Amino acid sequence: MRTNPLFATALALSTLSLGACAENYAAEGAGLGAVAGAAIGAVTGGDVLTGAAVGAAAGGAAGYFVDKDDRCNGYDSRGRLDDDCYGTQGYPVRPR
Repeated sequence: MRTNPLFATALALSTLSLGACAENYAAEGAGLGAVAGAAIGAVTGGDVLTGAAVGAAAGGAAGYFVDKDDRCNGYDSRGRLDDDCYGTQGYPVRPR
């Protein structure tokens, strides 16, 4: 049985966009990464769908770490404090 690589790419992109929120650029990074990966795959003669999947994964991971609003968003679901909150009222000072 052969799986459709387009389906796998769509599934990966959908999980990235569902996990994204207003605090970072994960979804935008995944979209731009997919386009860039597909373009590189087409130019180099490689598989376009594989390039898109790899680009989406790399762009989504990179975009996850970019803070979108530069405001204090408090603690996330894993108990990590947003970097913008350190030193503001009600939050601890940044540990050294």
